[in-house]
Amino acid sequence: MSALAQPDLFAGGARMVAEEAVDLTLASLEAYGPRHEHWAIAWSGGKDSTATLTLIVRLIEEGRIAAPKRLSVFYADTRLELPPLQAAADAIIVKLKERDWIDVEIVRAQIDKRFLVYMLGRGVPPPNNSTLRWCTRQIKLDPMAAALEHRLRDLPGTVLMITGVREGESAVRDKRIATRCSKDGGECGQGWYQQMLPEAKGMRGRIATLAPLLHWRVCHVWDWLRIYAPSTAMGGWPTAMIADAYGGDEAEEINARTGCMGCPLASKDMALAAVVAMPAWDHLAPLLGLRTIYRRLREDDSLRLKKTGLDADGSLSKGKNKQRKGPLTLEARLWALEEIVKIQGAVNIAARELGRPGVDMLNEEEISRIGELICRNTWPNGWDGDEPTADTWIESVFPDGSVQGLLIGVSP
Repeated sequence: MSALAQPDLFAGGARMVAEEAVDLTLASLEAYGPRHEHWAIAWSGGKDSTATLTLIVRLIEEGRIAAPKRLSVFYADTRLELPPLQAAADAIIVKLKERDWIDVEIVRAQIDKRFLVYMLGRGVPPPNNSTLRWCTRQIKLDPMAAALEHRLRDLPGTVLMITGVREGESAVRDKRIATRCSKDGGECGQGWYQQMLPEAKGMRGRIATLAPLLHWRVCHVWDWLRIYAPSTAMGGWPTAMIADAYGGDEAEEINARTGCMGCPLASKDMALAAVVAMPAWDHLAPLLGLRTIYRRLREDDSLRLKKTGLDADGSLSKGKNKQRKGPLTLEARLWALEEIVKIQGAVNIAARELGRPGVDMLNEEEISRIGELICRNTWPNGWDGDEPTADTWIESVFPDGSVQGLLIGVSP
């Protein structure tokens, strides 16, 4: 117990549970770090990227690796982070800003591209994993790439972009890094950074990416966040509360994947369920209703439009799926906006009464912008709002151009 009370990752006494994992991280940073004057860290606020960030800062301050000329930290704020993650991120940002060799930038999508504004203002249905996964790139990747370009375009030389991608297996054996999202309790979208950030406009050929914790297993991450990083010897990082967002003391066993609150991409929102089950966070229970709203918006045909399969002149529409379902009706958007505002209000009333953190999914500016876009009759490209709702009975138009009329009143 005394060893854990004063953990020292770098001394011969108390050590991390997997010294080899840290050694490999050091080796990768020593090999690739000196090749670049400037480093940048893509930080989502989840467990893997937070472990990466806090460990690298500590390794630099311990003199274990040479510091870059400048370390830029980009925090991806989706506006829908789980409250324990957001609270931890806010506290970590305060500590980072105490170091004059670190630049911290909070990265958000422009207002019309934010998740709820885009969905309810423009009418784009909630994302899904099969045909319409628009959220990760739009609210995380694109803003991160734009921020990186803006910050670093005037700096000379190349930039080492450090990510929290972690497979928990050999980087040689595992070929799924580009698409990883939910493996081993992963952070939504982390794997995308590795493949796509170098495509930032104006930065092609100037960015190299490195995932120094790629080989870490989930137990290594938890030991760092819960035992080592919070200790005075390791810098006193407020990372222990991150375990709340993954299930507290049972986090490793639950192995929850974190994304946004009520993430429509996850089959089960285990992280949010684990959080609201804890006495300190049970006031967040109304947030469990978000997934019900998203599911209805996606599945209720009366809330979505669909193509007829024919153009205005009666000719056959292009494309294979000629009668595809499309955007949310104006009425559906207004209904969902009202329900989400109610959920946010219920949480924040309870938070004020109990003296706990609230939520800020929709601020006044965003609510106003959604209302403005609805009033302007805004629709996704290729839709004008005159299409029938998806529950309307119309003649079936098939990809080969054949048409099947309505069979109404015909007995079998």
